[in-house]
Amino acid sequence: MGIEMLSILLLVAMFVVATIQPINMGALAFGCTFLLGSLIIGMKTSDIFAGFPSDLFLTLVAVTYLFAIAQINGTIDWLVECAVRLVRGHVAWIPWVMFVVAAIITGFGALGPAAVAILAPVALSFAVQYRIHPAMMGLMVIHGAQAGGFSPISVYGGITNQIVAKAGLPFAPTSLFLSSFFFNLAIAVLVFFVFGGAQVMKQKPAAAGPLPELHPEGVSASIRGHGGTPARPISDHTYGTSADRLQALRLTPEMIFTLVGLTALGIGALVFKFNVGLVAITVAVALALVSPTTQKAAIDKVSWSTVLLITGIITYVGVMEKAGTVDYVANGISSLGMPLLVALLLCFTGAIVSAFASSTALLGAIIPLAVPFLLQGQISAVGVVAAIAISTTIVDTSPFSTNGALVVANAPNEKREHVLRQLLIYSALIAIIGPVVAWLVFVVPGLV
Repeated sequence: MGIEMLSILLLVAMFVVATIQPINMGALAFGCTFLLGSLIIGMKTSDIFAGFPSDLFLTLVAVTYLFAIAQINGTIDWLVECAVRLVRGHVAWIPWVMFVVAAIITGFGALGPAAVAILAPVALSFAVQYRIHPAMMGLMVIHGAQAGGFSPISVYGGITNQIVAKAGLPFAPTSLFLSSFFFNLAIAVLVFFVFGGAQVMKQKPAAAGPLPELHPEGVSASIRGHGGTPARPISDHTYGTSADRLQALRLTPEMIFTLVGLTALGIGALVFKFNVGLVAITVAVALALVSPTTQKAAIDKVSWSTVLLITGIITYVGVMEKAGTVDYVANGISSLGMPLLVALLLCFTGAIVSAFASSTALLGAIIPLAVPFLLQGQISAVGVVAAIAISTTIVDTSPFSTNGALVVANAPNEKREHVLRQLLIYSALIAIIGPVVAWLVFVVPGLV
């Protein structure tokens, strides 16, 4: 067996083991990096660590650290509270508020599972209170999180853009973000009407009353690796008094500083093109100086498991590149002689595997495999990368993924099995239809 095939089999084994067992795929990747790079190929340690994504490491740590501070000091709860009060009484707008708030949270750098963990209990509480289909509310949150997930200052966007830039391919961060946003928005429109949106629109304005508890004790066990604790079921959520809610809407000095910091991050990264990680860590440190008591809790909430996951996979892929695996796969793909078919196969691969494995890890693995094929210039790299990125992430609705599991875990007890079945059916359909639509929209028009 050649080294190329061995490296591919090791990569497949990582996904299988990490899916079956609760083992961090990044830790497996670093172990396989040592086996393949040091013991089999005989690479120097310095050559192995040359593929370590230091820039991305700082970005992942910085944005999750900043987001943890914003969550601890109540800024995120304040934003959600204000958003839902803007549509008080208009029941049909509530799912869209969840969609927009989730997009904003991930667009500013939060991980998709973190955003879903915060909003899923709220959204499912609203579903019970206003007789909205729970699957619809859960899907609106997930697709909202995916809609903002490829902003230039987000985790997904940072991973994808850095891989493409490092490969020397043409890339357009804003186009990638807008492509993902409008693709998920279109899906959300379909979800809204398929799951009873027309009936929801006919509901009379709801009477004023207490909003669901927005700050549960934790998140579901599915996100335990991100530092969370299991969430209470909806039936255990308490309802605050009007005085409590008015108090929740009051901005504290820490919250004002946090809002200013998030705005500075957006302007610095998007307008002045500063490094996202450096700006985010600077803002986070400034906020920590304002409120030092948030330090330990914020550090504990940094998604170290995700950091390990991404850096491990990308470091392993770097060793695969030096072993010639990427060129080996690219030559096999190129031999098909049909760039449109190759792009479609890559989209399907991303969607099907991601339904059971980590989308974040898969983005770091599948896009590098497409780079040599894209360098040939037969097809638009921007379109293919967008299609692969979207296909890989839209299936995070699967109950086997963290996002889907969070929705199921927060569904009402009597409807949990029903929601699980519907998410399974929906995810199977989206894994088949989504890549085809993304391919038709983004890839076919870019054929040179």
